[in-house]
Amino acid sequence: MKAAILHFPGINRERDMIIAVRQSFGAEPQIVWHKETELPAVDLVILPGGFSFGDYLRCGAMAAQSPIMQAVKRHAERGGYVLGVCNGFQILTEAGLLPGALLRNAGLRFLSMDTLLRVERNDTVFTKGWAKGATFRAPMAHGDGNYTADVATLDRLEGENLVAFRYADGNRNGSARDIAGIFSSNLRVLGLMPHPENLVDPLLGGTDGKPLFDALAAA
Repeated sequence: MKAAILHFPGINRERDMIIAVRQSFGAEPQIVWHKETELPAVDLVILPGGFSFGDYLRCGAMAAQSPIMQAVKRHAERGGYVLGVCNGFQILTEAGLLPGALLRNAGLRFLSMDTLLRVERNDTVFTKGWAKGATFRAPMAHGDGNYTADVATLDRLEGENLVAFRYADGNRNGSARDIAGIFSSNLRVLGLMPHPENLVDPLLGGTDGKPLFDALAAA
């Protein structure tokens, strides 16, 4: 699988993603500037975390209007894979590629700590490296990670089994139904708030997040 990582002004986790992809894929991802209008020939597009455009207006709102996002939408419509982490998740919701929105944390404080995530299903390209119901550690680093949606959308996510991960050790940001990550209806787009790319090497403190990238590499 070939991967591209999008680069928006203010994004600061692209290097972490490069490390994660390089280790699992055995190849360098391509970096794509947000003003490009076409994607290279890749299977996976990654939107990393950070503070695109300084989080002005709403987190991810300005990045969602970047020229490259039209190409990302076409990529997703063709069945390509898309992964958005933290700010990347926010951009995907703002762009309409995933439902709902990420609001200010319930305590109105920036959260920077590890959390435990529970895997809700393991029959997807993204999650097959874990057992269903398994928990793994992932760092949080966000001020707007409170996932919210109307009741009908939340019920649809539950009914169609589109919740990817839930917080398993206390819901610190207030996300509805403990949701930490969701899939698109075709299971090709994944957005999640915590950072699995920050735990892919023992030198970084552990390898809890590596199964995500290993599974994508093997797809």
